Amino acid sequence: MNDVEVRLDERFSDPDASATPWATAREALEAAQLFWITTVRSDGRPHATPLVAVWLDGQLHFTTGPDEQKAVNLAGNHHVVLTTGCNHWDRGLDVMVEGPALRVTDRALLERLAVAWTAKWTGQWRFQVTDGGFAHASGGESLVFAVRPAKVLAFAKGGFSQTGYRFDGSGDTDPKN
Repeated sequence: MNDVEVRLDERFSDPDASATPWATAREALEAAQLFWITTVRSDGRPHATPLVAVWLDGQLHFTTGPDEQKAVNLAGNHHVVLTTGCNHWDRGLDVMVEGPALRVTDRALLERLAVAWTAKWTGQWRFQVTDGGFAHASGGESLVFAVRPAKVLAFAKGGFSQTGYRFDGSGDTDPKN
């Protein structure tokens, strides 16, 4: 994600607004303590739930139990939206990441992710790496997913702006899509 095209959507921005730099949006993704993920059930209804995630190597990573609604939904439709930000209307930055959620099973990457989770939450989230994902200290199994952004939008509040990001010529920042 070295080449990032940044585009301010003037239709949804204050007249004197400027685009939120990618570095600012990325820092929000790296620092966020909580995300909301939206998946799609087999009958087309949306499912939203909070979760913790880690930004690593230009992708958002999250976990879910194999029997949780997220995992059931992802088995049939891998498209997700992850959202983070704050609950204030007049200040802050909200960031939305849209893309396919794909299973992570590579042991070396899982090891790096386990370290990243432990470091981000000062040891509150500790995982043991297994052949197919993570195991909790309590014995529960977790599947690990990576979301490579197809579309990222940042919504600055207070001085209102909507910024879209396109990476390495991929993804879609057209807010009409």
